[in-house]
Amino acid sequence: QVQLVESGGGLVQAGGSLRLSCAASGRTFNTYTMGWFRQAPGKERAFVATISKNGSTWYADSVKGRFTLSRDNAKNTVYLQMNSLKPEDTAVYYCAAAGLQYFSSAALDPREYDNWGQGTQVTVSS
Repeated sequence: QVQLVESGGGLVQAGGSLRLSCAASGRTFNTYTMGWFRQAPGKERAFVATISKNGSTWYADSVKGRFTLSRDNAKNTVYLQMNSLKPEDTAVYYCAAAGLQYFSSAALDPREYDNWGQGTQVTVSS
C-alpha cells in the first residue's frame, strides 16, 4: 500500500497553467504505475494521464499536447504540468497508484488503481 497526497490545485484563468504534485509514502514508489484522473460535477471519474515505472506516458486525447506527466522516483513524487487550461478542465483531480506488472491500456482504467489520494480542486475560469 502507498499513501498519496495531492497539491497544487487552485483557480486559474483560461489559458493559464498549474502544476499538480502527488507525493507518495513508502519505499516501493518506483514499482507503481501512477495515474491522474479527474471528476467534474455530475460526471464519472475520467482518465487524464498515466506514467509507467520507467517513465512511459499515456494521455487522454482531451489533454494531449497541453498536459505533461513526469515522475521523480528519488522524491516519490509525480507531477502533472497543465498548460493552456480550459474551463472544461475544471474538476477534482485525483492521483492514483497501481501495481501493474505491465504498462498497457489497463493503466487507463480507474478500477486498476488500488491507492488514491484525497483529490485537489482545479477551477478554470473563462
